Amino acid sequence: MSEYINNREDRQKALKEIIMELHKGVPVEQVKAKFDKIAGDLDAAELSLIEQKLINEGLPVTEVQRLCDVHAAVFRDALQKNPSVDTEPGHPIDVFMAENRAIERLVKDEISPILDHLKDVSEEKDAVLKLTEKLNLLWDVDKHYSRKENLVFPFIEKYEITGPPKVMWGVDDKIRDLLKEAKALAGKYQPENKDKLIEKTEEALAQIDEMIFKEEKIFFPMAIEKLTKDEWYKVSADSDEIGYCLIEPQEAWKPYRQQANASIGEANGDQAGGYVKFDTGILTPKEIDLIFKHLPVDITFVDKDDVVKFFSSTPDRIFARTRTIIGRKVENCHPPASVHIVEEIVNDFKSGKKDSEDFWIKMGEKYVYIKYFAVRDDKGEYIGTVEVTQDIKPIQGITGEKRIMD
Repeated sequence: MSEYINNREDRQKALKEIIMELHKGVPVEQVKAKFDKIAGDLDAAELSLIEQKLINEGLPVTEVQRLCDVHAAVFRDALQKNPSVDTEPGHPIDVFMAENRAIERLVKDEISPILDHLKDVSEEKDAVLKLTEKLNLLWDVDKHYSRKENLVFPFIEKYEITGPPKVMWGVDDKIRDLLKEAKALAGKYQPENKDKLIEKTEEALAQIDEMIFKEEKIFFPMAIEKLTKDEWYKVSADSDEIGYCLIEPQEAWKPYRQQANASIGEANGDQAGGYVKFDTGILTPKEIDLIFKHLPVDITFVDKDDVVKFFSSTPDRIFARTRTIIGRKVENCHPPASVHIVEEIVNDFKSGKKDSEDFWIKMGEKYVYIKYFAVRDDKGEYIGTVEVTQDIKPIQGITGEKRIMD
């Protein structure tokens, strides 16, 4: 077969056929033997390009996600030969990889020994307490995934690579769900659930390990190839807002280019003076910005074309927002599992079926109330959607009256 796979286009066609065979249920061993004959110097960008083409041709993202691990198993040997990503100290990818090493140490040196011990003991209380503590530490991986999803994915999508990020986000959410289940089983431990606790924890650890491989051999190399230094600078500048996983970066990264500093200034929205006139008064841009920052609610605005145009930067936002979502399609700003809800709300607003929709959910100590409003002009034309989020638990606790200042 290798003699006629003589160029990149032919190989991509052959690889696409192999992936489709996997989706039709052909055994991995049979497909892998065929793949090994044509693999050559397969790189991450090429593999992502093939998946994007399949999604563009109608293969559902959920189907690609379902067989994501199978793809990785088939391509693992070829991708393993690729050199590791090499970046400057403090670069966002350098930080991601340092976090991966910290995750591996936590799993190998602390969590796995506890699981091995738990399998062999009848007195489980101390082991489960230790496991609960370590699983809470491992939950830091949520920050790692959130930075990837909210800071790096938007730039990848600008290069018309939308499928692979959606697939990866779906797998990230699967890992989050597995960890939540394991934490719940450990936190409310019952001896009869010991095997289930071990099973869920080991499944979460296996998926995390697989994600590290996918990131470092597929996603990170592709991201390094696509994103400019200015774009990486913006990722770095917004990373503190979400936080880090198990480590704290030792040094800030800055590209050695003045252009990067200029672009960050633009992203910060620096403006010199001037007023914005409203129907009921006038304000400077600075005053508008400060008003939004001091409101007891979080606000996000999506325009009529489903593009995120604005969010308020309050000190204690309930749901993290970063500047990289500006200009991004709203469906790409939500996990795949909840995209259909967002799309349904927006479609109901556009059609005039509804003018608002609300939800309320418990998040730890917070009771979060989320309300969506259709924004319409004087003629009733749909202009966009406003999302308003607030922790209403303090309000629910109010009783009686207060007529005097403290």
